[in-house]
Formats: sequence, structure tokens, C-alpha cells
Amino acid sequence: MMDHFDFGGEIMWRPDAATIEAANLTAFMRRYHIGSYDELLKRSTDDIGWFWDAVIRDMEFVFDRAYEKMLDLSGGIEWPKWCIGGRMNIVKSLLHRWMNTPTADKNAVIAEHDDGSVDTLTYRQLKNRVDAAAAGLVGRGIRPGDVVGVFLPMNADCVVAMLAVIHIGAIFLPLFSGYGAGAIVSRLSDSKARAMITCAGVQRRGKFVSMGAIADEVNSSLRDAGQGIDLIDFASLSAAKPQAAIEPYIANAEDPMMLIYTSGTTGKPKGAVHTHCGFPIKAASDAWLGLDLKADETIWWMTDMGWMMGPWLVFSALAVGATMVTYDGGPDYPGVDRLWHIAARHGVTTLGVSPTLIRSLLIHGKEPVKKHDLSKLRKFASTGEPWNPQPWKWLFNAVGEGKRPIINYSGGTEISGGILMSNVLHPMAACAFAGPLPGMDVDVVDENGKSVRGQVGELVLRKPWIGQTRGFLNDRQRYLDAYWSKIPGVWVHGDFAAVDDNGQWYILGRSDDTIKVAGKRLGPAEIESILVAHTKVKEAAVIGVPDEIKGQAIVCFVVLKDGARDEESGAEAPGLEAELRSMIIREQGKPLAPKAIIFVRDLPKTRNAKIMRRVIRSAYLGQDPGDLSSLENPSAVEAIRSGKDNPELP
Repeated sequence: MMDHFDFGGEIMWRPDAATIEAANLTAFMRRYHIGSYDELLKRSTDDIGWFWDAVIRDMEFVFDRAYEKMLDLSGGIEWPKWCIGGRMNIVKSLLHRWMNTPTADKNAVIAEHDDGSVDTLTYRQLKNRVDAAAAGLVGRGIRPGDVVGVFLPMNADCVVAMLAVIHIGAIFLPLFSGYGAGAIVSRLSDSKARAMITCAGVQRRGKFVSMGAIADEVNSSLRDAGQGIDLIDFASLSAAKPQAAIEPYIANAEDPMMLIYTSGTTGKPKGAVHTHCGFPIKAASDAWLGLDLKADETIWWMTDMGWMMGPWLVFSALAVGATMVTYDGGPDYPGVDRLWHIAARHGVTTLGVSPTLIRSLLIHGKEPVKKHDLSKLRKFASTGEPWNPQPWKWLFNAVGEGKRPIINYSGGTEISGGILMSNVLHPMAACAFAGPLPGMDVDVVDENGKSVRGQVGELVLRKPWIGQTRGFLNDRQRYLDAYWSKIPGVWVHGDFAAVDDNGQWYILGRSDDTIKVAGKRLGPAEIESILVAHTKVKEAAVIGVPDEIKGQAIVCFVVLKDGARDEESGAEAPGLEAELRSMIIREQGKPLAPKAIIFVRDLPKTRNAKIMRRVIRSAYLGQDPGDLSSLENPSAVEAIRSGKDNPELP
């Protein structure tokens, strides 16, 4: 462990009195006579049943039969049951509850497409389209409990399909719109899916991508394996005209509602199970209390329905009566200002991004931002990976004009949202979190499970929460091994974290990315922040590799900005490797000097711009990189493996 942790937590933003007074958190605490955020955290974790019951009541989630008991831990902390005896369908909380209110006729979805065209649906129109699609699914023989994959672009149709599946009591399985056939087959096969909703294709970066052809290949592979599946063209569902609206199927609150697969360090993805009273309530609570999302807002998160933040966006926006924006194109197409153009065009008030996305845009400077009126933007949100200070400060200053907060958010698919989050009540330091979300009993511990402050440790949860995954489909033991095996009775999340002397919390990367050099433990973000501070470096990824003497050694992968390479040879600028090495030694000391600095043209990333360090490490070491289906750019893996960008790469 590091003896002392200091990320340089300079306070960059402070809330004014008006912001604090108007905050959802302030209203919630006053309602329950709670005097401070620390008091709220304590009460919400001392009595977790009280907290989640209060959230359900205050956010007015609809139950057709009230639950008799909030929480049952008779199966152990690993297997909690929530809202015992309650019956519901979460779609009623997202759509039906608004039909006799002014919200019914406000925009629920604004969907912009790659070519600039836009579709809009009011809450009433969305409900009508969901009703029609639900009737179409029932007409195709889909029944409660059937798993239905949704392989569609991130647009209004995708939202309709998602809600229609849940409406009839089936289990929604989101599939990344950029998947190839193999990734889809593995998920549909493991889940024994009954059907998949898809479309002919989508235009991306000006070119047609045939999703229908991929779907046909999936169907052929599944037939060969003896699994029948109904391929449903979304257009046929949309055209369905039922004689009467099909009422939502009223399920047990703990019935499975959604199944999301996440990639692991082995080849087989993990199917996280979520229920009607689980994921949606946790996600919406985070948006309401952490993000301070209000009904008069328009929220856009640059994501895909196949990633956790896609469903999160739908549940959160509709639960509070806000408007969501979706987009199914590239963030820099046809120009590098596309992100800012969309935010301005649709009056986005809350913009969700990833650090890597911002790193890719900041190299173009402020001019693309200044072309657009972002006056309606109130705040940013970020998730996906740890920040480096430079891109955080660029977003805050160049785009946020030094006055818009960046709500940092970290958790995961199995969490249904966040563990740590910033909020509008607390001052913000670059890259930091205010602390745990209410209802989350969070700690940072050493190798022995002892709480630590001012040094790096494992991020853990000591009590259950309503969004906790109900396990991995068909793999009970893998779920226990993944989260509960290191410290009995404690969820070990797999993130490397620290709390500094000022009470600011930091996520420093996955703990399986953790590097331990001669007994000194550090997170990749610490070295990456040094590298990307150089004017010629666009982005970086740092891994630990086996070393006979030190245990592990540091290897850095660096992507240079345009113009930083020699135009004729394509090689890095002369002397840059030595310069970067010296920067690391100056900041971290000689014992943490890198074994190698390798210049590459791209880093393996998911479509929402999350850098996959485990994949980089496996490729570098010549090992099986595991599941690559979520990667946007698999060619980057081969370049690392083969050393095409650097002849010295082993």
C-alpha cells in the first residue's frame, strides 16, 4: 500500500446558496429533518430499509400491491430480497403515471440521427407506441418470463422496444448496436432468449451499417446449435394496431426485468440479473439525488443501449418526468463539434460524457465549442473510467466556463448505478467524488479488510442496496467468487480507491489493473495523468507486467496528437520517449520508472470510449484477451500484439 495519497485536490467549484436551496437533496433532507449530508449517509446506511422505502415513496414509484416488508436478508447479504409481497410493472412508473398530468404532452424522447434528422415523442406518444409494440410482441407469442434481445441503434425505436418488452412481463436483454454476430450469439444462447428485435440497419458516419445481415447470421448460428429464435423486425411491431391496449403485466417486484451482460477477464460474459424494483429505482435515485435531475431538464448521455448507461438514461429520465436525448452517430461526425451542436440544438441541461471522449475532443481546442450556444447547460456528468486532471479542467473551464459542475459518477452494471458520486451540495475538486451515494455503505480497505484513509485500498460495500444484481444468470458461484470471496460478508467491487486528507474520494482504476512495483502499489491513472499532461500526448494507458526482480514493472502505451509524429517515417518525435520517462521519474521517483513506453496509433476501447487495460495487458503478454465483443476498434489489439506501431514491442 502507498503510505500516503495526495491527488492534489484543489477545489474547482463551489455551490452557491441558490443551488443548495433548490437541490433535490436539500428537499429530501428537510422532509426527514436531517441536518447534513453526513447525517443522511449515516441514517441511510444504519437503516437501509428506511432509506429505500423513503426513495420509493418520495419518487412515487407505482405499486399495484404494496410491499409488506422492505428487505429480507434471510438468504444472506449476498442474496437480499426487496419489496417483499409487492407487485408492480416499472413501466407504469415511467409512463402511465404521467397520463393525467401536463407531463403527458411534453417531450419524453428527442432522437437525433447521424444525418441530422430528428424524431420526437411526447410521453403520451411514447406510451401509445409502447402499447402498440407490446401488442405486437404478444401477437408473436412472447410471454412473461421470456428473454427478448433488443439489437437496435440508440434511438426512439430502441426506447419503445425496451419498454414494450418490460410492459408484457418479458425480460429485456440489451445488445450493443455495434456487436458482431458472435457476441450476440453467445448472449442469446446463454440466456436461452425467445426472440430478438432488430432492424434493417443504421447510418453511421455517413455509411449504412447492416444490422439485418448480422441478425440473419445470428439466427443461422443459433439454428445450427439447435436453438430456435424469433427474429422480429421492429417496423412490424410499430405497425401493430391492437383492438385495445394491453395492460402492463403486473409482476412480483423481485421478478427479473432486465438481463445485462458485462465483459469479464475471461471469455464468457456475465449476465447480471435485475428486477422491477431493483435497477430502475437505484438508477433513478442516483439521478434524482446525486445528479439533481429535475422534471424541467433535458438530459443526454453519450451511450448505447447495450451499456448500463443506456437503460439508466431511460429509467432515470422517465421516472422524474424529464426529457432524454438519444443519438446513434459518432460524436465527431460530420464535424468535431457534433457533440456541442447536439447539446445546443436540443437545449441539453445535463450532459453525460466519458473522460476518454473529452480527451479526444479537447485536442481541437475551444473553437468547436464556441460555435454553439450552450447557455442552457447546467451541469456535466461523467462515468466510465477515472479522470486525469488536464481533460477534467479543460471540460470545466473551456466548456463549463468555470461555473458548471462536473458530477463524477462511478459504480457498475452489477450496482445498477453508482457507489460514489459528486453532488451539488459539495465543493468539487478535479477528478474527485464528494463521497458515497445515500444508501451505499462504502469503505476503502487494505489487504486485511481494515478501513484506511489517506492511502490507496480496495473499494468495498458493507451492506446491500436495492439495485444489487440478483446474481449472474446460470452462474451462482461466479457471482460469489467475483464479489464476495475476498472478504466474507463484504462486496469487494474491484476498484482501486482512496480518500484524501480533505475528505475527497478518488477512483484510481480497476484493482485488477493495480500495479505493484517492489511493494509500492499505484493505480494506472497516476502515471497516465503525467503522460497526458505532455503537450504532444493525446491519451495513454498504463499496465503492470511481470518482472522477476520487482514483481511488476510499468509499461506505458501512448497515443500522440496529430502532428507529433515524424511525417516521413511515422515514428514518434525524436527524444519524446526519454522526455516522457523523465517526467514520470520526476513525479514518481526512479523506482517507478517505466520498463517501456510504447507509441501506438490507438488504444482498445468500447464504443462509449472506455479504455480496456485488461485487453492491452493480455495482448502485450501474448495471453488470451478474453471477450472482445464490446470493443469498437479490435484492430488496436492486433497492433499491440504484433508490434506494428513499434518494432521493439515484444
